[in-house]
Amino acid sequence: MEKGLKWSCVAVVVAFLAMVHVSVSVPFIMLHGITAECSDDTNANFTQFLINLSGSPGYCVEIGNGVLTSMFTPLAHQAEIACEKVKQMKELSQGYNIVARSQGNMVARGLIEFCHGGPPVYNYISLAGPHSGVSFIPLCNNSGPYCKQFDEIIKGNLYSDLVQDHLAPSGYFKIPTDMTKYLESSKYLPRLNNEIPNQRNSTYKKRFASLHNLVLVKFQDDQVIVPNDSTWFGFYPDGDFENVLPAQQTKLYTEDWIGLKTLDVAGKVKFVSVPVDTSK
Repeated sequence: MEKGLKWSCVAVVVAFLAMVHVSVSVPFIMLHGITAECSDDTNANFTQFLINLSGSPGYCVEIGNGVLTSMFTPLAHQAEIACEKVKQMKELSQGYNIVARSQGNMVARGLIEFCHGGPPVYNYISLAGPHSGVSFIPLCNNSGPYCKQFDEIIKGNLYSDLVQDHLAPSGYFKIPTDMTKYLESSKYLPRLNNEIPNQRNSTYKKRFASLHNLVLVKFQDDQVIVPNDSTWFGFYPDGDFENVLPAQQTKLYTEDWIGLKTLDVAGKVKFVSVPVDTSK
């Protein structure tokens, strides 16, 4: 079994066990990460694994054409596409669960917070999601021509309109020593995390806090999500590139900008850590 798939499967087993009250009758969708597509072996096998494990109907929801869309379409638009898709799926009309991998979590949270008129999301399992952002550029490290172009462009001005409008990862790139520019010019994560003072949206918070269960899976020694605690909503304090605050010490949590604290106090958040076998 491909390594990433193997350890994602392990993580989901743990996550499903953590969600003991999840009904097997609730369908789920799976959202893949960057430079991937639903039809590739990893994600097709992973979706089938989830179906077999849960006993629930499940669907990998593709955004655009998969690989290129995941790289070059801004996340706000990806979330809009996903929203329209789930609205049209009769199988989800009574509500559904989400399992998302890496960047797919940014689309998943867009579905939960921004999708007006969509079916309710009951349970959400996040596998290595960059929820508080990344401070290191997640280059695609591939020899293909699109990857090379992608890497060259994203190394430029991340907060420029050109990059924000054409490179998906720029939407969750966060430089803690330049928070003013981030809040002014980043077009996705500040809105998703309700970070902008005087613009915090109570509807986004209400929708996120309505989840029945939230399972946040962190892969130990993950070198793609930097800092790794971002997968649990932890991040650097403003102005600091060395010390990482756990989620419970961030303002997002203490001031409850998106309802994470509300969920946690209610016992609805599971923080899961899974070791990664780098020897295979």
